[in-house]
Parts: sequence; structure tokens; C-alpha cells
Amino acid sequence: MLKNNQLILHPYQRKWVNDTSPVKMWLAARQIGKSFAVAMEAVVEALENKCNTLILSSSERQSNEVMQKVLSHTRVLCAINRKAILTRETKEEVVFSNGSRIISLPANPDTARGFAGNVFLDEFAFHRDDEAIWAAMYPAVTRGYKIRVTSTPNGNKNLFALMWHKGEGISRHKTDIYDAKTDGFDVDIDALRQGIYDPDAWAQEYECRFIDDATAYIPYEMIASCEDAGATMELPQRFLLSDKELYLGMDIGRIHDLSVIWIWERIGDVLWTRAVYVMRKAPFSLQQDKLYGFLPYVRRACIDASGIGMQFVEDAKKRYGEKVEGVTFTREIKEDLGVKLKRMMEDKRLRIPVDRAIRDDLHAVRKYVTPAGNVRLDADRTDAGHADRFWAAALGVSATSVQIAPINYIPVSSRSFFVPAPETAYRERYTRNRGAW
Repeated sequence: MLKNNQLILHPYQRKWVNDTSPVKMWLAARQIGKSFAVAMEAVVEALENKCNTLILSSSERQSNEVMQKVLSHTRVLCAINRKAILTRETKEEVVFSNGSRIISLPANPDTARGFAGNVFLDEFAFHRDDEAIWAAMYPAVTRGYKIRVTSTPNGNKNLFALMWHKGEGISRHKTDIYDAKTDGFDVDIDALRQGIYDPDAWAQEYECRFIDDATAYIPYEMIASCEDAGATMELPQRFLLSDKELYLGMDIGRIHDLSVIWIWERIGDVLWTRAVYVMRKAPFSLQQDKLYGFLPYVRRACIDASGIGMQFVEDAKKRYGEKVEGVTFTREIKEDLGVKLKRMMEDKRLRIPVDRAIRDDLHAVRKYVTPAGNVRLDADRTDAGHADRFWAAALGVSATSVQIAPINYIPVSSRSFFVPAPETAYRERYTRNRGAW
């Protein structure tokens, strides 16, 4: 083992690099130099013994970053050990004069299958097809090669979590943020924690805790706390649109996904669901007719402008002006929409219908933390849609621009908010609004 690495590694990194067990795992907090140590071990092994090493990362970007660390270590250690010479260098591979190779690629079962050499699985809890990857590369250990598995937790429903809890014959290392600081890692833990809104995210990413419901962005308990019989799926009878403070959110689909219009009414500090219209494989003309029936009466509408929704939004803006806002979904925008919706639910400022489809859609959105530390909100696409009710609700909440602050919650489900207008006034409004409800 090259001893010079002791000059640039923290004790917990050095302990990992010096462990020569055939199979080892490292449960580690984010941003403590895990990939740095992984790359160091790969280079040290390659310089000391002729071998092939394959590093599989969760994404192409991550594999490129690991390779940059490999190159950095290689140049330093080759300068120290003049017998070691780098003969070839690409964005995916380095080759040494002794015949050793280090390859860094995005995770893929086909890449691992048949590879003869050491295999490093970086951020393994985030690998898609993790079981297939493991099955493809595990025979390497029977041929005398080494397997290294590292990751931060990503819930309990993945192979990394199973291996950590129940795997046999594995050397285990664990380094949470507190361990890293004790071992000399320069970090302000209090400042770091203040930047993490979600306590589950902090517990998982920095305290290395496997959270059972960590990927469910809105748990069922929170959803149940906002359900109320006074919230409705369809506009109640004699509900006069022109008398109410209404906001609209619309998620647009056509073939695979649903189109959903969600109408919120603001009463004081609380948003009440007044209508949730779901359209499956509906022609755009029908969707447009349904939307245009509400737009004259809402104060603001946020509509999905991604992909096929772009022209839809442009037409609506031409007809109804600035009250219509197009929202193009990106990772950042979806996170912002989700955070606003969740905060309103936490503060019990939302009332939603007691409906299984709505409940399941709100719970279907999962929170994924990428290896780069970015939060991504997404849901599996099923026959029931793609969490389309969630996004319609979130767009409608965004349209309200409600100031978010805690309130003292007083149950109001027993109150009646539908006070019929006098019959004469009702008939006049019905005629004027052409029967719009």
C-alpha cells in the first residue's frame, strides 16, 4: 500500500482504503469525500498490482466526476512513484504502463456482466436495476476479485439497504456527518442542517439513517389530516362562480397521462377544493371547453405548459390574458410546486375531498435525492396516471400565492359555505353566465 495517501485522507477515508476485504460496504453521509476515497483505492490498487477495475456510478455525470478524481490521484501518485506511467487517458478509461486499467461508467447490468476485475459500485442505493447489476457482477468475487459498495441511504426498498442490514461476509464501514467532523472534516453542521428543510432528508443524507417512508413526499397521515367532507369533487348545486375567490391548476395529458383541472376556493386562510375534473384521453377541444368554462371566473390559473401544453397555454393567454400563467415543468419548478403544496398541508390550510384516487395520487409522488444532492419529485407512471391530480393541485396552490405561515387550526368541516342566493338573483346570474356552475 502506498503510504503517501495518508497525507491527503481523513482517518475514516484511510480506514476504507486500507481495508482489503474481498467484499466491503461503506454507508456514508453526503459530501464527506466518499468518491474521493473510492477513486484513491482504485488508483492505489492499479499501481501496485496489474488489474482491471470497473467503477459503476448512478449516472453519466457522476461517473465523469469519479473519473476526474481518478485522474487527479493518478497524476499525483505517478509523480511520487516514477515507475508508474499513465499510457492512455479518456473520459471513461485510464491505462497504466503495468497493464492496469480503470474504467468509470454509468451503472448498467450489461456493463458489469462478464467483466473480469475489481468492481466498485458508487452510490449503489441510487442505481436502477440494482439487483440485476449485482447478479451480473457478483461472480467476480469467486474469481478472486474485489467488490466495493458505497452509498448514502435511499430508503429501505433497495438492495443496498438489504445488504447493509442482512448481508453476510461483508466488511462494513459507516461514517455519518458527526463521525466525519470528529475525524477532521471541516464542516459547520448547524449551518448545514439549517439548509435542509426536510428532517427526513437530513436524517437520511447526513445521519445515515434508513427512513421507512423517506421517499414518500406526502405521507398518508398528512393527507388524512386535510381530508374534509366539505371539500367537493364537483361544484355544489347553486355554487355561484362569480361570487367566489377561485384559483385553478391544470395538468395536461393526452394519451398515457390524465388531464386534471383542480379548482380551489380561498376562504380566509384556507383553500377548499371545489372541483376536481379528470379527463382521460380527451380531445384537446373537449379539454379546452372545460377549461374555458372556468377561466372567466378564476382570479389566476397556472397551467402545465410542458410539451403538448405549450400551445394550449398560448391559446388560453390570448383569450384570457395575464390571469393565465404557463408553467413548464423542470426539476426545480416541480420541487418548488411540491414544497408549496406540502407546506400548506402541514399547516392544515388545505381541504381536500375524501377520495381514494386523490389520496393515492398525493401519496404516489416520491422524493428522490440524487447523488449530487438535488431533490427530485416524481412518480411511477401507472394505469391510474402519473400523479396528475397531485400536480394539478400543486399548480392551483401556486396560483393562489398564499402567504405561508402557521395558523391555529379550528375544525370547520361542519360549517356551511354554500348560502343560496335569493331565487331572483340566482336566476339572473344563471342567465348572465349562461348556466356556468
